[in-house]
Amino acid sequence: MADAAYDDRDGKIWMDGTLTDWRSANVHVLSHALHYASSVFEGERAYGGKIFLSRKHSERLHFSAGELDFEIPFSVDEIEAAKAQVLEANGLTDAYVRAVAWRGAGPDMGVASRRNPVRLAIAAWEWGSYYGDAKMKGAKLDIAKWKRPSPETIPVHAKAAGLYMICTTSKHAAEAKGCSDALFMDYRGYVAEATGANIFFVKDGEVHTPKPDCFLNGLTRQTVIGMLHDRQIKVHERHIMPDEMEGFEQCWLTGTAAEVTPVGQIGDFRFEVGPLTRDIATSYEALVRV
Repeated sequence: MADAAYDDRDGKIWMDGTLTDWRSANVHVLSHALHYASSVFEGERAYGGKIFLSRKHSERLHFSAGELDFEIPFSVDEIEAAKAQVLEANGLTDAYVRAVAWRGAGPDMGVASRRNPVRLAIAAWEWGSYYGDAKMKGAKLDIAKWKRPSPETIPVHAKAAGLYMICTTSKHAAEAKGCSDALFMDYRGYVAEATGANIFFVKDGEVHTPKPDCFLNGLTRQTVIGMLHDRQIKVHERHIMPDEMEGFEQCWLTGTAAEVTPVGQIGDFRFEVGPLTRDIATSYEALVRV
């Protein structure tokens, strides 16, 4: 099952209010989202049958849709119930959960598409460590050639499909160099984030993380900052110049898929997988299973 194509699996996917056979959960080739990226999504993880921060994910899905000027025709409560249905129907307790909403096929097939229906689907599957063995030895990151755009150019705080175009190309380029991921700078040249994860650095017992003013303020990022505050560790949310990475001792990534993953190298900069990194990673794994 792990290597099966995602359109050729057994199971059920929730679509527009109904549990559908996995292989029948299809959309038309003239769906607006396929042509114009009018799509938003959430990536979530269930641990022991409970989705971590489930409601916050559902609320953010609604927020993201609003940023793209459409409204999801299901409430947060209905989305919560649907996610529970999907886990039960597929017999899953530890799983990755994907909710996606998009403008479908309808009478409009240009940039404007107000008359087209908004669709919603929820799927779940087993998915292990996002970075493989990097959780033990530390991930190796390339530095992307693309930059995170200005908030004046795109709705940067939405979890929207179109924002991931440069993530795909950058991760492909990184993997071709033997790296696990790529690190973006933002449009001003500051350190921003990886292709699907936020980033943290450690120096002299204090933590530094980029200010999320032009990229997603991840729910895992927020959780980890709370964990650090509980430990009385000072967290600096600020603009970080690339050359500052030379002076940082530890580094890790955070994200629903990534969880907390240590980083051993970014370009020519190297980091130890130190005690604070290991503590946060281990404590996060315990927290999500409470």
